[in-house]
Amino acid sequence: MGNGVKEATAHLPEDAEPTLRSAVSKKRDHHDVFNSLLSGALAGALAKTAVAPLDRTKIIFQVSSKRFSAKEALRLLYYTYLNEGFFSLWRGNSATMVRVVPYAAIQFSAHEEYKRVLGRYYGFCGEDLPPWPRLLAGALAGTTAASLTYPLDLVRARMAVTPKEMYSNIFHVFIRISREEGLKTLYHGFTPTLLGVIPYAGLSFFTYETLKSLHREYSGHRQPYPLERMIFGACAGIIGQSASYPLDVVRRRMQTAGVTGFPRTSIVRTMGTIVRKEGAVRGLYKGLSMNWLKGPIAVGISFTTFDLMQILLHRLQG
Repeated sequence: MGNGVKEATAHLPEDAEPTLRSAVSKKRDHHDVFNSLLSGALAGALAKTAVAPLDRTKIIFQVSSKRFSAKEALRLLYYTYLNEGFFSLWRGNSATMVRVVPYAAIQFSAHEEYKRVLGRYYGFCGEDLPPWPRLLAGALAGTTAASLTYPLDLVRARMAVTPKEMYSNIFHVFIRISREEGLKTLYHGFTPTLLGVIPYAGLSFFTYETLKSLHREYSGHRQPYPLERMIFGACAGIIGQSASYPLDVVRRRMQTAGVTGFPRTSIVRTMGTIVRKEGAVRGLYKGLSMNWLKGPIAVGISFTTFDLMQILLHRLQG
């Protein structure tokens, strides 16, 4: 004031503030998508590796006409270990990882995006979704992930039920199927997969999100403890897998038809053949008891890992 120089105050143009806010919002959205992809990939990898021996055993029973029992499953695991070595219990797990990492990354990331979109549509931004949109978000997430990664699931099933000599690696499976059976075989069994993933993903995400919401409401704690998340995930896994299991059996039969001697037919005929030869319950629910063991473990690990990774990444970026 004394030197006669006026102090100037900088003013942003009127339209600059919304533009700046939009840029910050976009950057946050990109961070959220990246966090969801990374957390989902790690969640899927840890969950599937933990239960890979049980998963391989389940697939072997699903695609054969052998009667399933816990004793037979343990015997198969034991003889596989004796004849082929300890790491053979994880045979096909590399193909599983190639499928599961992108599948889980896409599924969890898509679920977060569908929750946002449905939240805006139904006017529940930043709040828990009501039941139907919650179920829809899970179903859409599963459908999106399955559609984009299905050929990898077929390859993994082929590797799980064939001897090492038949397919040496993942690329060999793709090459042989393309050459001997045609490229369209890579999507054989996709329809039952889609029909199965809608109730499975829908009910799994719905159950887990609902249990977390109820926990918040009645416990007074904003976040569940890791063990509580595991229990919520286990419940989600049991409900989701029990609802979709018969279609999972049909899918495996259709995927492995070229190498197990079963005829390549439609969903209805495949299901009819299973029911006629093995019975409705014994055939379509074969291996379900093993799924009740491995499913809750895998889904519990998956949901818990995803949530904890999300919290960690947000803190690191916060």
